[in-house]
Amino acid sequence: MSVLLIAGSPSERSRSAALLDTVSRRLAQRGASVERLDIRDLPPQALLLADFAHPSVVSAQQQVLNADVLVVATPVYKAAYSGVLKVFLDLLPQSALKGKTVLPLATGGSPHHMLALDYALRPVLQALGAKHILPGIYATDAQVVLTPEGASQVGSDVSARIDEAVHILITETLRPAPALAQRFSPVHFSQVRCSV
Repeated sequence: MSVLLIAGSPSERSRSAALLDTVSRRLAQRGASVERLDIRDLPPQALLLADFAHPSVVSAQQQVLNADVLVVATPVYKAAYSGVLKVFLDLLPQSALKGKTVLPLATGGSPHHMLALDYALRPVLQALGAKHILPGIYATDAQVVLTPEGASQVGSDVSARIDEAVHILITETLRPAPALAQRFSPVHFSQVRCSV
């Protein structure tokens, strides 16, 4: 099973990208196959003009369709997810997320923008057919520090939420427990005893 990380920030260095990098490292440590799609690297004209046939758009759509799990990261602007992410999601087929598990990540200047995950992004992910959307992880600017050297540091509370989300992705989606039928031998009906 594969995981696609979608970076929805228009900036190369961003706090939402730092969250995505943290999730990526932790998934890789647990043996997950991880790919990344930076939407800002797609041709702007193809995105804005909704050029569904552009080779890079077709390739990005195929990455989404091939993934079992999506981790979508975005900064919050004006109480909503980024415009870059919006135009990309608009280019996806209506059932692009059918059967997929999605982990939404977002960063913003203050805790007041936290609801953007539930009221802006989650409805779009549901409309695209996501099977399971994990509780989103939101971090303020103070909880994700970018250093001048290009590194980042995620606060301990956010780090703990990321660990929990990665654990759920690994145990429940990427390596689900065997079905009951596989854990127990079948029992013939003649061997079933019941008491009244």
